[in-house]
Amino acid sequence: MTHAPHAESLPVRPPALARLRELPPVLPVLLVIALLALPLGPGGEGGAGPADAVSALAVLSCALRLVRERRRPLSRTAVVLLGLPVIGLAVAATGASSPGAGLGGLGRYLQIFVLVPAAVLLLVRGRADFRLVAWAFVGLALWQGAIGVHQFLTGTGASYQGEEIRAVGTFGAQDVMGMATVVSFGLVCAVGLALGRSSVRQGTVAACCALALLVPLALSFSRGAWIATVVTIVVQLLLAGLRRALKVGAVVAALGVILVGGFGVGSAMLQERVDSITQVTDAPDQSVTDRYTMWAAAVGMWREHPLTGVGLKGFPEHRDAHASLALSAGSDTEGAGTGFVRQPLLSPHNMYLLILAEQGLIGLLALAGGWLALLVCGLRRLLRVRRGGPGLDCALVACGLLVWQLTDFAYADIGGPSTVLTAVCLGLVAWWSLAAHATEAPSGAVTPVREPAGKATAR
Repeated sequence: MTHAPHAESLPVRPPALARLRELPPVLPVLLVIALLALPLGPGGEGGAGPADAVSALAVLSCALRLVRERRRPLSRTAVVLLGLPVIGLAVAATGASSPGAGLGGLGRYLQIFVLVPAAVLLLVRGRADFRLVAWAFVGLALWQGAIGVHQFLTGTGASYQGEEIRAVGTFGAQDVMGMATVVSFGLVCAVGLALGRSSVRQGTVAACCALALLVPLALSFSRGAWIATVVTIVVQLLLAGLRRALKVGAVVAALGVILVGGFGVGSAMLQERVDSITQVTDAPDQSVTDRYTMWAAAVGMWREHPLTGVGLKGFPEHRDAHASLALSAGSDTEGAGTGFVRQPLLSPHNMYLLILAEQGLIGLLALAGGWLALLVCGLRRLLRVRRGGPGLDCALVACGLLVWQLTDFAYADIGGPSTVLTAVCLGLVAWWSLAAHATEAPSGAVTPVREPAGKATAR
């Protein structure tokens, strides 16, 4: 009689689910960033893209992990700050012109400002994961920046003043702000990693990456990205220390003079673009005139509906009723592999005014109030770790990303494939500002004990 082999003698094969558990939780976040390195397909200039689809998978992955681990996902503060925008969004969705517009706008806002940031907050399990995501931002910025510089040198970029030299990366002429946003995020992350109390190797590599990213940022000819980046880097330098700020500022100024003045890298066009920032009231170009006109239209919508706004995605429908005749029919785009296209002006290019027009004071206080609360919490923790705690580089990256976004929102709003990066940035900010273990010392680390003045220890 033959006997069945004992269970212990049978080979044990790990199931596929067990293998998935071994993958780092932050992997879906990295995939979202990586997919933005791919070129857009035909007709991919608007709507949801591959990165948006993966962001939905990141939210689902986070939910499955929470169910499996059976733990409390968020603190009360995190629930309040991340859930606060839902109130204004729900009210604005009910006031939309159609159920489809209301549901579409609600889903997009929830993705960018609630669901994906919460998922990033929960999937980042420590400062090592945070730095990994920050370096992924730097890598994406270097890739897109390299493509942008090549477009400028070879005349294959988007059209600018009759020449196809504007650096837009893989985002194309329909999303001229895409590459500028990506490069700015990478530059802010690199500066934060360089200024933090980390290894000499990380600081040196990050500083070199930051200097390299200055070139594609300049060639993007994006005034809003320039202003937001300058403001953010100044804030990061001041938060890192006044002495270091003066040294780094002197180095950056010298390199800027050498790059633009010495080598003449687009010096004439760059100078003209920089001068146009200060001429927006004296002799504004058509793009500035259009922006001011749409800002005035957004304010007019808010005055008619001060509390709830005109409803989600209602700005295009109410624009002509509130805009003056100075508004042009649209903006012209061309180059970077696409033909001439006239794009309609469907937003005021100011996130605060867009929220005010479509969601009213309720929506603006809910969204902007949550962002300011995150900034206050992040700065408090930054000041705490600057006195000797761990994670100064993470603090500078998180606070820098939020300062950049809040500044840029004065000149831009959400839209385009790169918008999903805004959600990832808010998730990193939320992790630093709200996660309980963000400022804790690593397990096993020994905290140095300082002896009181005047006492010596026996040797």
